[in-house]
Formats: sequence, structure tokens, C-alpha cells
Amino acid sequence: MRNPSPTDVDVAIVGAGPYGLSSATYLKDKGVGVAVFGDPMSFWRDHMPAGMYLRSNWLASHISDPHKRLTLDHYKADAGVEFKQPVPLQNFVEYGQWYQQKAVPEVSRRQVTGVENSNGHFGVALSDGVTLTSKRVIIATGIAPFPWMPKAFEGLPKSHVTHTSDHSDLSRFRGQNVLIIGSGQSALDAARLLYAMETKVEVVGRQKQIRWVGEHAWLHKLGFISWCLYSNFDVGPAGISRLVGFPNIFKLFPRSLQDPISYRSIRPAGTGWQRPYLANVPMTLNCEATSVQVQGDKVRLKLSNGTERLVDHVVVATGYKADIDRYTFFGSAIRSALKTVSGSPVLRRGLESSVPGLHFVGKPAAWSFGPLLNFVSGTHFAGAEILRTF
Repeated sequence: MRNPSPTDVDVAIVGAGPYGLSSATYLKDKGVGVAVFGDPMSFWRDHMPAGMYLRSNWLASHISDPHKRLTLDHYKADAGVEFKQPVPLQNFVEYGQWYQQKAVPEVSRRQVTGVENSNGHFGVALSDGVTLTSKRVIIATGIAPFPWMPKAFEGLPKSHVTHTSDHSDLSRFRGQNVLIIGSGQSALDAARLLYAMETKVEVVGRQKQIRWVGEHAWLHKLGFISWCLYSNFDVGPAGISRLVGFPNIFKLFPRSLQDPISYRSIRPAGTGWQRPYLANVPMTLNCEATSVQVQGDKVRLKLSNGTERLVDHVVVATGYKADIDRYTFFGSAIRSALKTVSGSPVLRRGLESSVPGLHFVGKPAAWSFGPLLNFVSGTHFAGAEILRTF
């Protein structure tokens, strides 16, 4: 039996966003040795436009901790700041950084460049050339590796076509003519921000109509009936919300039910409070781009309704799709041993993959455990579930 080196840990966590921080907090609470690698809250800070708001409600925006001492309410009281629902992005980023300082102050900002497994352990290579060994590895990189674009936009230069994740500040488009592709929260949030900057903006989406959430507050004020219909995790409509709030039960359903329930829970929609701010923003729905060409400093698009657009820039807001092939740090042995479906790892108890000791939390876990894992509120499940393997 080999002698462990001083750098060995029980668990190495790749990523320092809500899922990485929460998982580390649950493990540390049980006395598990943890090393977390990543820049805390960097995706939220650097890849979401300033001025946006979280779609989830207040309770669903807490990053989970085992003793419920690190909520948004605790942060407000400790930091002496004031904000309310909808939660502003900037405040959520600062809350996540506060959570990290309170719960996981030892986070290392070194990046993970390689993960290999051999002899029942993992070798984790870091950006400074150091390699440590770990009994388990948790992948908690969030959605950063997974921005998705329709094929018509693939390969076009970012000078003309970008994904919403390419922006932390949309003010560069002030006064320009911008087309937004998509009709969900990120598309509508971007349209609201750009319109306020006196940008000529239009939304083009495949949906037949814009769906709005949060406009029927009375449904949440019916006491026990509301409790039966909705979970505090704020994912999915009435009834379905309760089901997806129990991922281990959701996982038992046949795939023929899981898939439509998942789609119904996360289909494109915007928060209802934005509606008045978008009243004058043109929206072309039940439509998609069939051809996109860069022409000088402009972008020409042909749409499926037979019309064309000539704009300065296109912002694609079509969300994210898990695809573990986009992880650059996995060695060949892990890649060949990972069982996947449509780019997502197939997970079992403890969010463990087909590679023993390798776990996934957040969006990559949603195929196995349901749509709750796409959202911050899923940290409440993931933290406790990870402990089942210890």
C-alpha cells in the first residue's frame, strides 16, 4: 500500500461556483478532507450581463449549506446590504463570494488541467504544474463549458455573432442594431438591458408565444394547497414542481415521462416583472434563422418566415447543453469509461458516474436526476446526496 503524499485529499472539487462551494461545505461538515479549485463565482461575474436579475425566487436562490446559516438573509444581515426579489446579479455574485469566504476560505484559484485515474485514485494536475492525488473527484464547473448555438450560427466570428455567455457588459452595443436569438430568460433580459441603452433591438424566437412565469402570485397564497403544488425549489409548474423537488423519486420514473417533465420544467420563459419593460421591443416569434452571413461590418439573416434582417450584431441566447466532451481535462481512460447519453454522464447514487469515485453536480447531473440540478436550488439536493457515498 502506497504512502499518501502530503498533498493528498479525500475529495478534489473542480469548480468554485454555487455547486462546488456547497458540495465542499457539506463534505467539510462531515470531516472529509476537501480541496476546491477555481475562481469563486467567476462564471456569474464574468459571463452574465451586468444589470440582469435571477429568475428564481428568494428561497430558491440560497446556496445550500448543511445548517442553513449561509442564506441570502444571513448575507444581508452580515454585510449590511439591502436588496430583495428579484435578486440582482451583482448582489448574488457578492453573496456567493461571501459564502466562499465563510465556508471554504481555502479555495485555490489554480485551474485543473488534467484528471486521470489509476489504482483506485485520481491524479489531478493543476495549472502551476503541481499534481495531487485524490480518492474522489467532483466536477462542479457549472454551465461555463456548455453554451449552445443553432447550427446556422456555428463558426461565425465573435466580432459579429456572440452567445450571451460572452458578455458581462452589453453597453458596447449602445446605439447599434442588435438581433437577439431566443425567447427565454437570458434573451428577454438582454433585450430589456439593450432597449434601456437606446439600442435598436429585436427578439427572434422559435416559440409561438412568450411564456411568462411568476404572474400568478395568488397560486402561492393558498396555504396547504400551495404547499402541495409547489416546492421551495421553484422549478416547474404547479404539481410538477413538487415532483422534481425529489430527484431520487424523479429518477425512478420511466424515461418516457422524465424527458417531457424535464422539458416542461425548464422550457424557455421570462419572469413576468420584465413584461412592461419589453412592451416596445419587436418580437418575431414562431420563427428561426435559416441562413446567416457576415457581410462587411454587418450580419445578414434570412428567417423562416421569408423575411431578412441586416444588423450590426447578433446575440444568441439559446442556453446551454451538457456535453462532457467539452471538458478538456479528462484523460483518455476516463473518457472511454464514462457512460453517457446525449452528452450527459449517467449517474447513480451519490451523483457518481460509471467511473468509480468520479461525481458530477449541476447541469451534467440533470439527465439522471432531473431539472432541479439545472438551478442553484439544486445545491440543496446535491450536497446531501454526495454524502451518501461516504
